[in-house]
Amino acid sequence: MTRKRGRMKLQAIEGAYAAQELEQRWYAAWEAAGLFEANIQPDKPVYSITIPPPNITGSLHMGHALCYPLQDLLGRYKRMRGFDVLILPGLDHAGIATQSVVEKQLKKEGSSGVKIGRDAFLDRVWKWRDESGGTILEQFRRLGLGFDWGRERFTLDEKYADAVLKVFIDWFDRGLIYKGLRVVNWDPVLQTSVSDIETERRDIKGNLYHIRYPFADGSGHVTIATTRPETMLADVAVAVHPSDKRYTQLIGKKITLPLVGREIPLVADPYPDPAFGTGAVKITPGHDANDFEVGVRQELETLVIFDPTGKVNAEGPYFGLDRKVARDRVVADLESGGFLEKIEPHDIALVVSQRSGEPVEPLASEQWFVRQSELAKPAADATREGRIKFVPERYAEEFTEWLDNIRDWCISRQLWWGHRIPVYYTEDGEAFAALNQADAERKAGRPIVRQDDDVLDTWFSSGLWPFATLGWPDQTPELERYYPTSVLVTSRDILYLWVARMAMMGLDFLKEIPFSEVYIYATILTKDGKRMSKSLGTGIDPLEVIETKGADALRHGLFSQTGYNQAIRYDEKRAIESGHFCNKIWNASRFIQKNLEGYKGDEPAEFDTVDRWILSRLAETTQKVTEAIDAYHIQAASEALYEFFWYEFADWYIEASKPRLADPAQRHVPQWVLMRCLDVFLRLLHPFLPFISEELAHRMGFVADGDFLLKQSWPEAALMLSDKAAESQVNGWIEQVRGVRALRAELGIAAMKTLPTLFVAGDLSSGADFVASQAWFTSLEPGSPTGVAVSTTVGGVDFHLPVEGLVDTESELARLRKEQEKLGAERSKISQRLDSPDFVSRAKPEVIERDRSRVAEIDSILEKTSERITLFGG
Repeated sequence: MTRKRGRMKLQAIEGAYAAQELEQRWYAAWEAAGLFEANIQPDKPVYSITIPPPNITGSLHMGHALCYPLQDLLGRYKRMRGFDVLILPGLDHAGIATQSVVEKQLKKEGSSGVKIGRDAFLDRVWKWRDESGGTILEQFRRLGLGFDWGRERFTLDEKYADAVLKVFIDWFDRGLIYKGLRVVNWDPVLQTSVSDIETERRDIKGNLYHIRYPFADGSGHVTIATTRPETMLADVAVAVHPSDKRYTQLIGKKITLPLVGREIPLVADPYPDPAFGTGAVKITPGHDANDFEVGVRQELETLVIFDPTGKVNAEGPYFGLDRKVARDRVVADLESGGFLEKIEPHDIALVVSQRSGEPVEPLASEQWFVRQSELAKPAADATREGRIKFVPERYAEEFTEWLDNIRDWCISRQLWWGHRIPVYYTEDGEAFAALNQADAERKAGRPIVRQDDDVLDTWFSSGLWPFATLGWPDQTPELERYYPTSVLVTSRDILYLWVARMAMMGLDFLKEIPFSEVYIYATILTKDGKRMSKSLGTGIDPLEVIETKGADALRHGLFSQTGYNQAIRYDEKRAIESGHFCNKIWNASRFIQKNLEGYKGDEPAEFDTVDRWILSRLAETTQKVTEAIDAYHIQAASEALYEFFWYEFADWYIEASKPRLADPAQRHVPQWVLMRCLDVFLRLLHPFLPFISEELAHRMGFVADGDFLLKQSWPEAALMLSDKAAESQVNGWIEQVRGVRALRAELGIAAMKTLPTLFVAGDLSSGADFVASQAWFTSLEPGSPTGVAVSTTVGGVDFHLPVEGLVDTESELARLRKEQEKLGAERSKISQRLDSPDFVSRAKPEVIERDRSRVAEIDSILEKTSERITLFGG
């Protein structure tokens, strides 16, 4: 049903709020209208975001449900502020994750990547990508994300690959990329190195093995402790701190490695901690990153005793054993040989590959690396100078400290899916970085025999994201217009792995920062503080929340907890409460729409105090929301919207407007104020809850058919009425109403039940009608009643409520005496506890303070109860 009111075209708000139907309908309309498309508009300021590209293997999880709607919120807000906005979406090829998915498919078919070969395997992965790789972007639409889908990029598309090639070749030619031996995280199942972000720590119960390492001359032994006795097969030294006087005379002596018989030296090095254990540590450069550094300093040999599958590759009795089996065999042999001193239970932080679930093996391996120290300094300087800002600010210090102490970056992965390393070899092994084989042969001046088999770390290509997505290395209009981007919204987990790389690459190749601000959003935990994980059974599917409660409810439930905190405990109750908020907005809008009889839309010449109060509160809310979004304090913005609408507009102004709405002679003013407040509120709400705001803006006639809220201007607080005097006055009336309502509640009188008379002693000024209607009285009379009454004083005004005929005196006296007895017993119990010296000496200070506060509270209640008993003649 459609009704015309003046220039407005209203669409009736009927029935309950149904999120699913309107959300899907509106998203289709937004896309069809091209609302999210960026068109270079030179007359407007620029706001751009290149979203963190989710993995093509990904499916929506709660982290996504916060990260990406935050970017949508910022984009919608800036569009309404008049900015030329680009939010560019895309996907990451996710080398390890994607290769693992396809390998599992092949395994089910009785095949494998090795069996079908590299080219056929890559064809299979591309086929999977075309069929299933974009699922998560479709899921993003369910969240209402306003991204420019026509500009979607992929980290393996042809133009993007050109950018990757240029960066690699440039760095190679400058000597920043080299091949060397380093300890990496090795996944024995996937048989590739993995980055730290692709691992997770699991606390397990393990053992600490104390092993005697005898001196070669038979003069005694030194005891070392290790959680991994099997790696002793690759030991090349035992180290002690130079300051450790226990070993001063022993440094340089030879030790016979148990079970192996190889002689190794006792060396002095700053790495061991003299206060830990015996102060002596085994040095295994091939299987420990710290030991590798010791090995470099001490010029020690690096031995690797595990093959890529995690089996022992050293000749001898342990050859071919899996590392787990080798551990048991080594421990048994140490015990039988008299080398095992003791075994102690020990908690171990086991590092596990996220993709395979297998414990990673620290393994010295020939890999490609980037020298990062030269690249890191400009990024650290940009941060210290404030050109790259962090929210929360504390991350700036962490970021620069990491950059100042940066290590070389392992960029090679032993995979097939990804950017193949563009290094080509001549027959004599000389390496050339080139665009292709022909380019390599041109550079070499002789035939090329092969290309490097490894692919680049996914983070290498992702590091180019802010500028490669805009067309670089070509100098495109988009690159000139939208780079540097405005903000990066990301997780703290990838601060170093991704954010730092983007900063270094952007500054190195474009000589500009890639983004002005980095907003680190909170990690979402379960309601009891555990990490959300599908594999652990603690994950929550956002799509299920959307199906049952709506995307707006999910968004609001998360936004309302997103301030500068770095952890959110998600509870379904939040989404339920946000659903209630949506219902409140819907029902209040319906009430307003049903009370527009005779409304013409002309602004009134004069307003009552309560009108000026709500309009001033609207201006203040607009200011708060605007400032909070600008400061990335989304929780504060959400709370401001919620508190204004629920506690001020709906609970007080709408209720106070009802008597005037019922009077044709007075209704015009509250009608205009209601419409004005709802119009502004829905615009403020739109970045947060885009669907319900769009629906109601159209149904209320604020936005014409074919137009959209996103094209409306953001409200400006400076142009709105501000009246602090009215705010103070009405807030005082509200407190007085609350005081009178409390009197009623104490007597058990139902809320909203109208009583005949409330006696008032004091000056209510122009607030009499407000207090009477909102405290639910027919009239206010000056002075005090002659009979029994209950009273309260609020804001210098005395309120007296006659109780005759309202309360059964005998029943009330019985209730009060029972309450008095109960409170007296509780006070006696607490006082006895506090009088006990033994309790006071043992109890925590906060427990004692809690008990004392409760005694004071009880005394206050008992005093009022006694007064009430006296009042009723008891």
